[in-house]
Parts: sequence; C-alpha cells; structure tokens
Amino acid sequence: MSDAKQRVEARSPRGLADRDAGELAATGKMLEAIRSVYELYGFEALETPAIEYTDALGKFLPDQDRPNEGVFSFQDDDDQWLSLRYDLTAPLARYVAQNFDALPKPYRSYRVGPVYRNEKPGPGRFRQFMQFDADTVGAASPAADAEICMMAADTLERLGVQRGDYVIKINSRKVLDGVIQAVGLDGEANAGRRLVVLRAVDKLDRLGPEGVKLLLGPGRKDESGDFTKGAGLDPAAVDTILSFTAGMQYKDGKPSFDLFGLLGKSDVGAQGAEELMEIEDLVRDAGYGFDRIRIDPSVVRGLEYYTGPVFEAELTFETRDEKGNPVRFGSVGGGGRYDGLIGRFRAENTPATGFSIGVSRLYAALKLVGSPIVSTAERVGPVVALLLDKDRVADYQRMVGQLRAAGIPSELYLGASGMKAQMKYADKRNSPLVIIQGSDEKARGEVQIKDLVAGARAAASIATNEEWKAQRPAQISVPETELVERVKEILARR
Repeated sequence: MSDAKQRVEARSPRGLADRDAGELAATGKMLEAIRSVYELYGFEALETPAIEYTDALGKFLPDQDRPNEGVFSFQDDDDQWLSLRYDLTAPLARYVAQNFDALPKPYRSYRVGPVYRNEKPGPGRFRQFMQFDADTVGAASPAADAEICMMAADTLERLGVQRGDYVIKINSRKVLDGVIQAVGLDGEANAGRRLVVLRAVDKLDRLGPEGVKLLLGPGRKDESGDFTKGAGLDPAAVDTILSFTAGMQYKDGKPSFDLFGLLGKSDVGAQGAEELMEIEDLVRDAGYGFDRIRIDPSVVRGLEYYTGPVFEAELTFETRDEKGNPVRFGSVGGGGRYDGLIGRFRAENTPATGFSIGVSRLYAALKLVGSPIVSTAERVGPVVALLLDKDRVADYQRMVGQLRAAGIPSELYLGASGMKAQMKYADKRNSPLVIIQGSDEKARGEVQIKDLVAGARAAASIATNEEWKAQRPAQISVPETELVERVKEILARR
C-alpha cells in the first residue's frame, strides 16, 4: 500500500470549527465585558460539567431533527445514559436542586462555556457554540424579568453595540397559550402540535411570514430539499396566529396594538399580558425606552421549558458579508422564565428567570461591523530572540529568561531557518521586538533590539535595499546588561 493511501484526510467534523489565537483573544475580551456587567448586577460565577445524565436534561430540545433527540449521548460503563449539555440552563436547574438548602434565595449566578446540539449544521448553525448565561432563581416577581432585560441591554452596549442598533424584545408564553387556545390547540392531546406551532413562529425572523405559514400548515421544503412537517392547522387558524405576530408597532413610544383585545377571553393570556405591562412599566421607570426594550408577541423562543415572559436580543442593523451580500444577524441571545424546570427534581416548583448570550454568533456580528472589542489588530505577540549561533542556545535562553522574569512575554526561535526566515516568523507572531545577538555583538557585550512596529513604519518611506541597510530603521544596540531595561522602555512607548 502506498504512503498516499495510508494518509488520513485532515478535516473538521461538520458543524464544528477551529478557533485561532486572534479569535480566542477577541472572544476573551468579549467574555470579560459580559462578565463585568453581570457582576455589576450582583451575579456570581458558577461552572457546571459539560456532561450530564440524560434524564436530568429532559426533553426540551429545539428542532429535534437528529438521533438522540437533538443531543449527543452515550452509555457509561454502568449502563447510565450521559449527554453533552445542549444549553447552560438545564445543568443549572440540576445544580440548584442538588444544593437547594445551601444556596441563598434568590440565587443569582452566571455561567459560560460551550454547548452542543446534535442538529443539522448549516450557515450560522453549529453543533458546538459558546453561551454566556445569567439567571435569578427563587424570584417570582416580574421585577426579576425586567432586571434581566435591562442587564441584556447594558451588556450589548458594553460590547460596543450602539443604541438604536439593537432591541430587547419581550413576550410571554402565557400570551402565546392564549393564542393557542383561540385556535383550538389547548389540551394534552395537542401538546405535540403546540410545540410545532411555537417552533414555527420562532423562525419568523429567519423564514419570514410565508415560510412560517407553511410550517403552521402542511409543511415546508428548504433549499436543500429537506422537508419539515407542519402543524397541519387550517387556513383560518394560520391567519389568526400570523395576524397576532405581525401587528406589533409602537407610536410615540406607546404600543399601538391592544394586547388584551387580541387575546379574546383567555384567562391565562390576560395574566401574561398583565405581567408584560408590569415589566414594561418597570423598565420605562428605570429609563429604558421602547427603542431599547419593547413588547413583541412574535417572540417565542424554541425551548419548551419556558413558562412566562420570554426575551430576545436582536441586532437591528444590516451589514454585508465577505461577498458583499446583505446580512442581518437578528437574534444574538435570549431567555425567559422557567418556573417548572427545577421542579422536575423537587416536590414543588421554584421560580427562575434568565438570559443567554450566543457568544459565537455575536462575535461574528461584531467582527463584521468592525467593533473594537473583537479587533485582533491590538493583539501583541511575544518578544522573539533570534537564534543566530546554534552553539549558544544557553546564552539566548538566559536572555529570554531575564525578560520573562521581568514579566515580558518572550521566546527563543527554535526552528532551523536563517535570519531572514526568523524575522518573517517574528512578524507572523505579531512580535513587537526582536533580540539580535551574533558573534560580533557577543564579543562587544552588546545586544541589538529591533522595534518591528516602528521599523515597518519607517521602512515604508525607504526606497532601496541599500538605503534600508544603511539606516537599519528602529534598530538599536545596547549593552547586554541593559537589555531588560531598554526592552521595557520601548514597550512602554507603544
């Protein structure tokens, strides 16, 4: 068998992606900004495992179009089924139930980490992505929901999203239940069709009214030819739902629709509407206008466990992708009230509400609009010491050791290339400086320091190679004993 046939193809699994140093650094800045707002609101950090018992996660998954009910699952050696978490809320519910008596109530926590969905990958849809959640457990008041919405708005602005380029939209599952009753889908026998309806409406911003109309009715075939079965509603019921979700307008800062009138005589719908009005009053009193937080009954959220208000953070600006095509990102986060989720583990329900930011999706949006918080231009690599005399590795290691002891990230080039290639290596590493010491410099007890950033600026005005060699822009010789001090001075000017 030939060597070519023995090679394994280097490929990534569908729906998964690698992340380089630049993206990791930019994401790190995003996470710190989000964390700072969450902690400002009094939330504390919590970490839960990426793997949970499958029965602890429950059956609350969106778009169950894959085996294992949308999650990646496997059996342990004791025949217990385990699954990768599909969100950060279900593990929180398990943690709270497990530590209920020891936790303060309300319990305010935030979590960040990757989640996993065994779904069909596609543009903007990944099987692994990062979320950053904040939840309040043990507070039944709509004030807790209002606070979550205000925190979501503050977080987007801290991340550099300008006011007017986003909106936090709120609705209520109770309001949606009222509409469901109006079209005759209440009762346990219609539980499956209700879920199809909710997930169809949740795709309104992506598929538009015509696409949702097909999902509420006979079903829809997507661009790839895959068919999604619809809820099978009659045309009158479809029109009722679409007219409800399409009539949301604000005029002079006030809703122009009669939420109570749209719900008819539904008691649960009226209760949900009253809660929404209270949330709106609270956020307005706190100074958050309708341009930042508003009621929008088209918001559904795809997960089944929500029991009251639901929220969605939507980016409203339009930009263009690398090919020049118009892009509108839409939702980059959401959440809601889930008063029954912790009750799966306990005798009584526990009120809870929370919000999740889709970090990976928001990162892509901020990158397209050139937000400074995800810029990789400021990422600075280590100082690189060139390896010019291979029999003096110990000398070079001593120099970089002195720099590291002074808190300066540094490395010795450990490849086999010559000086020109080493300089290119330092440039690819985003190195601010290189340290150069050949045998002549060593004999004089000197070290040359080359400022790569200043050198690049100076070189732009030099016409010939001879001129460059004569000037050696931004390159200085210093006594070896002053290496650390002079490197610090140059970096401090940056």
